[in-house]
Amino acid sequence: MDFRVFCGHTVIKDIPGFLKQISSVSSENGTIIQAMNAGMIVGEKHVAFAVEKALRAIANKCNAANDPGIEIMRYASGKRQIGDAFLMGVHEGEMDIVFVVLGDPENISCSLAELGGLVCKKDVIEYSARKREAILSQFDITEKEIGAVGEEMVPELVLERVALVDVLK
Repeated sequence: MDFRVFCGHTVIKDIPGFLKQISSVSSENGTIIQAMNAGMIVGEKHVAFAVEKALRAIANKCNAANDPGIEIMRYASGKRQIGDAFLMGVHEGEMDIVFVVLGDPENISCSLAELGGLVCKKDVIEYSARKREAILSQFDITEKEIGAVGEEMVPELVLERVALVDVLK
């Protein structure tokens, strides 16, 4: 199964309505779409690793979530509990957003075209200083850790947390 990432900026006035639109795009195109708060994502490598881990868990029948999108978000969050993973989800108001779209390449392209109508495309996926506080909190990264490895290694510390989701059961 292929996947692509689409990022942008949007204003969400109604969460259920927004999620219904995403679900409709997903159903119409035969894709799986997961929306996440870009403020808690440190780069494409973070998303790709979460997708890889989630698909492997599903294939091995050791997934915690029945929904593949939720399983991806669970790994992306670096948390074992599904409820904790929802902190990575979308919220009302102005926000940067990352969509992960899985399926056949042609169907992914159709979904991406439709998602483009929901958000203003913008590169918001990479780690930046404005994401720092949310990232450190979400992934329980301490100043001591950063002092030991350096600020530039924060994305690697996040990947470590994603890797540990299966270990810390």
